[in-house]
Amino acid sequence: MRNNKAVRYTLGGVVGATLSTLLVTGQAFAADLDPVDALSQQTSLLWVVLGAVLVIFMQAGFALVETGFCQAKNAAHVFSTNFAIFGLGFVGFFLIGFPLAFGGFSYAAFGLDTPIGKPLVGSGNWVFLWDGGWAMSGSGVTPALLAFFLYMAAFMDTTATIPTGSMAERWKWNSFVGWGLFCGAIYYPIFAAWTWGGGWLAKTWDTLSAGAGYVDFAGSGVVHAVGGVAALAGAIVLGPRIGKYDADRKPRTIAGHNIPMAQLGTFILLFGWFGFNAASTLSVADVQFATVATNTAIAAAFGAVIGMFYVQKRLGKPDPGMMVNGMLAGLVAITAPCAFTTPAWSAVIGGVAAIIAIESCLFFERKGIDDPVGAISVHGIAGTFGVLCVGLVANGSYGAGWNGSPTEGVKGLFYGDAGQLGAQALGAAVIWTVIFGLAFGFFKLQNKFTKGGIRPEAEIETAGLDMHEMGVKAYVDTSV
Repeated sequence: MRNNKAVRYTLGGVVGATLSTLLVTGQAFAADLDPVDALSQQTSLLWVVLGAVLVIFMQAGFALVETGFCQAKNAAHVFSTNFAIFGLGFVGFFLIGFPLAFGGFSYAAFGLDTPIGKPLVGSGNWVFLWDGGWAMSGSGVTPALLAFFLYMAAFMDTTATIPTGSMAERWKWNSFVGWGLFCGAIYYPIFAAWTWGGGWLAKTWDTLSAGAGYVDFAGSGVVHAVGGVAALAGAIVLGPRIGKYDADRKPRTIAGHNIPMAQLGTFILLFGWFGFNAASTLSVADVQFATVATNTAIAAAFGAVIGMFYVQKRLGKPDPGMMVNGMLAGLVAITAPCAFTTPAWSAVIGGVAAIIAIESCLFFERKGIDDPVGAISVHGIAGTFGVLCVGLVANGSYGAGWNGSPTEGVKGLFYGDAGQLGAQALGAAVIWTVIFGLAFGFFKLQNKFTKGGIRPEAEIETAGLDMHEMGVKAYVDTSV
């Protein structure tokens, strides 16, 4: 989770306390605030809300990318999963997930002035679904708390939408709906609580003397890798699309119907990513957001260019789909270390992430795991790489007191702290074991107890999901 001089964490698990008086109709947050401090809090609150809006707009990018990479006969279904996941995940997070993730979290910025050891949600002991936890119904709910919820909900929805890519073109609608609610309410909040919520992974600086504990500035692991392992779990349970492999199990290309649509979606994602990363300072007074934004753009550019050259050398053509995934891999990988490293390292991270993602796409395809959009590789593999990069190239210039640790700045192996790499590796291992297991178990149980399983019948899949699942086609057949 993000940190600066105004940010405080509780690493315990007790919840209580009342939030400070906040902005009401343009007035100061509290009577004892001078006008400059009040203006700073108000501007930072606006910064957080605008960041949330940018991240929510990324949903349009995901929808275009995934739909463009899929077949026309499934376009309405694929786009609709990306449209509906926003509401489904949001509802689960609003009712249950937010207090689960942040019920033991203490924070002081833009008016969230909870004392150390006191929580963001509710009062008294850790309460989860009562005393303010259920749908944020408590008396301590303020505009600042709602802004924080909105920003965190936007991040959660990114995780929820990632499996819609790997499971596209062969997923029953009602089964998808179950995933959206589960992800917002339970799946995403668990790892968020362990990391950004001040849980045990955040505290490994104390329990294991591991750097500043698990550090993930904007979510290479908490958001992307957590979504990526769910994408892998879902793809395994569903199996490959009909026609993806021949009788000898050699993969065939199932071409996307609109590559320019996917490329346009990628640019929308790039635009939204500045809200994802830069706004994660949660304060306009923390000018590190300029470094974050620039590092993000550098990693994206190098990911796209290195991906283009690498795939041309590897496959003979500058494949547009792999260019897209190269840029996205660079963005995913830089998301964790963007505040802690240099522009030069950001270029390296973006380029290496593109190569890793391309090779990962080819690897999973050879192993019989069908991922129509490369979500497993872009988010799961490149996200894990980004988590580890914090433990390698964080240079110690930023992050004093991160996770409540005594550190003067987050510092990786290349700058003298091997413990930070240990904390990052532990977090990555938890994602690929416990969190993957949770997603796999959900999809397996859902498949077992859903009549006919979570995959449509073969004849429906062959004909296309649009008419059978959605009742409409994405495109009018102009030939008749």
